Amino acid sequence: MYYKLNKIRKEAIMIEIVVPGQRWEVEFLGDGTIDVEKFISDEGYYDESELNVLFREFRD
Repeated sequence: MYYKLNKIRKEAIMIEIVVPGQRWEVEFLGDGTIDVEKFISDEGYYDESELNVLFREFRD
């Protein structure tokens, strides 16, 4: 299991956890709340043309 300590919100500490096919973001907030967000792979692999989709849909 790969994990990394991170901080993206000033009121929380995040642990990013990676297991096969999934990435979890677990945030521990100052008030004792724990938020868990899971990103689950569709098990697909894509070629470089998928980068066009990324830039088209998510650029600012």
